[in-house]
Amino acid sequence: MKAVICGAGISGLALAGRLERHGWDVVVLEKAPGPRGQGYMIDFFGPGYDAADAMGVLPRIRELGYRVREAAYFDERGRRRAGLDYRRFADALDGRLVSVMRPDLETALRERLSPVVDLRYRTGPAGVEAHPDGVHLTLTDGTTLDADLLVGADGVHSTVRRLVFGDEHHYLRHLGFHTAAFVFTDAELHARVRDRFALTDTTGRQMGFYNLRDGSTAVFAVHRTGADALPEDPRAALRHAYGTLGWWAPRALDRCPPADEVYYDQVAQIEMDRWTHGRVTLVGDACGAVSLLAGQGASLGVAGAYLLAEELDRAPSVTDALDRYERAWRPVVTEKQRVARKAARWFLPESAWQLRVRRLLLRASALPGADRVLSTALVGKPTPLPTARRA
Repeated sequence: MKAVICGAGISGLALAGRLERHGWDVVVLEKAPGPRGQGYMIDFFGPGYDAADAMGVLPRIRELGYRVREAAYFDERGRRRAGLDYRRFADALDGRLVSVMRPDLETALRERLSPVVDLRYRTGPAGVEAHPDGVHLTLTDGTTLDADLLVGADGVHSTVRRLVFGDEHHYLRHLGFHTAAFVFTDAELHARVRDRFALTDTTGRQMGFYNLRDGSTAVFAVHRTGADALPEDPRAALRHAYGTLGWWAPRALDRCPPADEVYYDQVAQIEMDRWTHGRVTLVGDACGAVSLLAGQGASLGVAGAYLLAEELDRAPSVTDALDRYERAWRPVVTEKQRVARKAARWFLPESAWQLRVRRLLLRASALPGADRVLSTALVGKPTPLPTARRA
C-alpha cells in the first residue's frame, strides 16, 4: 500500500514514520525548500506525549527539550506580578511534560524516519483526482503520483483541504488574535530571563521571552485584533501592535530579524463536518486546529497521526480505518477546541479586572491541590491516548 502525505511538519512526520513501520510505501511532500527553523516553544504533554513514548521518539524529544523553572509575569516597569511554578504544573501531569521548540520536535520525528521514506521538498499537490481505490496527484513540479491514500497534514492553511474539501473560509474560525515569533540576541536580556518564561502582565497584547541553548532569546507575541487578513509586512505589524509596550519590548522590536525569519499568523481553529472524502483524509491542524489557546496542538497532531496509522494497520480496509480514526478522534479535538475558546479571556485578558483575577488564580495555584485544578481549567481534562480497535 502506498500513502502520500502532504506536509513535513509534526503530524506528517509522525504519520510517515509510523506508516512506514507498518509496511507502507510512504511519500512525503513539503512545499518549503527544507526543514523550517521558525516556530516557538511548546509544552508537549497529553496524548501526543504518550504516542511519542509508544513510537520510541520520546527520549530524543526530552533530550532536545528545555528545563523551565517558572512562567513569570512582569508589568511594564519590570516588576514581577505573578507566576506559575512549572515543577508543580509538571507534577499535575505526573511528570509527563517537556518544553521543546517546534522545530526541535520536528527534528526528533524526522530523525526517526527510515531512509526508504521518500521525503520531497519544494513540491506539493496542484491537483487531486479521487477514485474509489485511490488518488491521482498532479504535483507543482509537473510530475504525477498514484497512491492508495492521500493525507493532508499541511496545517491550518492546508492545500489538500482546499483542493478536495473546498475553500478555506468555509472552515477557518478566527478567534480574534494574531501571533508572532522570532529569535534575537541580547546578552543582558538573556541573563535576566534565565530559565523562565518571562511574559508581560498586560491586557490586549502580550510579549514573552525565553532563552535558547545557543545563547539567543526567543520572542513569542500575541495580540487581540479584529483583522482576519495577515499583514504584508510582519515587522511593521509588530511595531504597530507592540511599539508602546514597555519593559523589554522596545529592545526586542529593535532586534527583530528580516520578515522571512519572523513567524506570523492568525490564531484560528479549523471546524469541519467531515475529515475524509474517499481515499483522502486530513490530520493535525489541517482538520482540527485547536489554536495556541489550547496549548496542545502539537500533542494532538502527534496523537492523531499515531491513531490514524494504527487504524490503517489493523482495520480490514482503508475506508474502515479512516472512519474509525475520525469517529475516535473527532470528540477529543472538539472538546479541546471548546476549552480553548473558553480559556481565551485568561490567556490574554481584555480588561484590568480580568488581569487581576488571573494574578489571583496564579497565586492560588501554589496551594495544595490547586495546581491540578488550574491545569484542568487551562487545558481541559486529561486525555488518554486512544487505542486502535481491532477488526
